Amino acid sequence: MGDLSHLTEIALVVSVALACGLFFERFKQPAILGYILAGILLGPSLLGLVHDRAAVESLAELGILMLLFLIGMELDLRALKEVWLVSLLTTLFQLGVSLLVLVGLGKVFGLPFGLSIVLACALALSSTAVAIKMLENINELSTQTGRLTIGVLIAQDLAIVPMILILKGMSGGSLSPLIAVKVLFAMGLLGALIWYLSRKSRIHIPFVKVVAENSDLTPLAALLFCFGMAVVAGVMGLSAAYGAFLGGLVLGNTSESHTMLKVTRPIQSVLMMVFFLSIGLLMDLGYIWDHLVKVLVLLAFITIGKTALNIFILHVLRQPWEQAFLSGLVLSQMGEFAFLLATVGEESGLLGDDGNRLIVSLAALSLALSPFWMIAARRLHDAAPQGISTLNQLFSLIFGKEIRALSRMADRLSGDKDPSSDA
Repeated sequence: MGDLSHLTEIALVVSVALACGLFFERFKQPAILGYILAGILLGPSLLGLVHDRAAVESLAELGILMLLFLIGMELDLRALKEVWLVSLLTTLFQLGVSLLVLVGLGKVFGLPFGLSIVLACALALSSTAVAIKMLENINELSTQTGRLTIGVLIAQDLAIVPMILILKGMSGGSLSPLIAVKVLFAMGLLGALIWYLSRKSRIHIPFVKVVAENSDLTPLAALLFCFGMAVVAGVMGLSAAYGAFLGGLVLGNTSESHTMLKVTRPIQSVLMMVFFLSIGLLMDLGYIWDHLVKVLVLLAFITIGKTALNIFILHVLRQPWEQAFLSGLVLSQMGEFAFLLATVGEESGLLGDDGNRLIVSLAALSLALSPFWMIAARRLHDAAPQGISTLNQLFSLIFGKEIRALSRMADRLSGDKDPSSDA
């Protein structure tokens, strides 16, 4: 009876997560937001149907491996060639400003230096899954704006590699020369791999072609490649997540990549659901309430500040206002890698339990706000054909309805007669 009860709880959790995901998809929002909401509802903060935090964290780490593997498989390195300089400079500027601001805010709120560094790294990365979904919904995925945004996302995804290694190297309180060697080796390996894989011809791996002809073995072979590369990287002292990412990058550029991606999609969808569900389960609403001011200030910088920063950087890099604004909106949220960085930071001793909760809370809340940026992105997409020459015109086209509504409300309030004026 105990096993039946346990299985019933698992079935209930999965059913609620899928229902929430379908609900969000119905309104053209990313299903991952529904998974996060389901986790919050079922987690210890509300209904309390899931209590085992260690098991949830293990599932989240497994989901991260598959997420990195999937991103590696889907990266179009050839598309990066056109916008690589803008993408690289945008990512570097984002990281530099995030470090300056978060270290400053950390001193104001008394945050440990390690937490400020981890949070700054997490802030500099956007959600690939949410951004691509937003671009698809507004039909911008194959436009110049879409290519620019995807180029920035690719540069951010590649930046996770040195971030992980540096955070791991800070476990002793300072970076040792060995860590610098590891970072240089990892980046050199990654750069050589990108150069090799971005050629016109795709590579051929003998066993992949043989396995791809067997529908039963194909998904298992893909998982073996993912976890095998993770093991190799872990043994080399780099990062299991880094190995999974490299595995996806290699497999995604083979001649059989479409077959491998197609057969592993169902497995990846399930693990993605588990990953984002675990994010909601790990959220602590009590912690958010107890640290409401700190959370709101940091969340405001993440949402409004990061959006403004993206727009400013892209415009400085000579992108038109409407293109910079749309790309900045799409890149506004924290990404999935925030949870990976939080895990790495905790393992390295840079974060305590409170620091981990803060990053998880900020990342989940940032993702939850993405539908509002989606509305703004749709309006900008619809207004773009009219032509936009100034920033004031841009704001008027996108937020004109809200501005006019606030203006009418202010007029009504000011229109109430002061009794002294009738005298």
